Amino acid sequence: MAEQAYEPRLKTEYRARIRAAMKDKFNYSNDMQIPRLDKIVVNMGIGEAVADSKKAQAAMKDLAQITGQKPVATKARLSIASFKVREGMVVGAKVTLRKDRMYEFLDRLITVALPRVKDFRGLKPTSFDGRGNYALGLREHIVFPEINYDEIDQIWGMDVIVCTTAGSDDEARALLTEFQFPFTAQ
Repeated sequence: MAEQAYEPRLKTEYRARIRAAMKDKFNYSNDMQIPRLDKIVVNMGIGEAVADSKKAQAAMKDLAQITGQKPVATKARLSIASFKVREGMVVGAKVTLRKDRMYEFLDRLITVALPRVKDFRGLKPTSFDGRGNYALGLREHIVFPEINYDEIDQIWGMDVIVCTTAGSDDEARALLTEFQFPFTAQ
């Protein structure tokens, strides 16, 4: 008996519904023209780690729990004396998610994390970069269910960048709207 391979919910929805909707909306002549999600980059700045390297380790552990992947330490390129930063010091952490992990993270972000944000009124539909990529910032990493509120020592902010293969912001906005991104009305 062959085992059924698990596929994330949003990936299945993309293949079944979203691709057809995008093809109808933008009249693509070829299926390869249809925009898709390329990757999601999650970045966490750890400025307080200058004074205490244990905070950097704690933040990297939290980021690994949220994304399910080991983060890469971001190091300072320059020494800045006024900030007490030396070249090579760990000042952040980042994770690049692709394929199934990307869809799983996006599902948790849209359905669980964003509704738990305090005073959430929707995402700004203007945060596109002109090339079809969308960036959003979260002030608290504790909105993710993987983080146990009692075990953390500090609350970190994080940036989430959703990279698509769309050629324009309008195509990317339509794609993310199909993925149920809670954009506010312009």
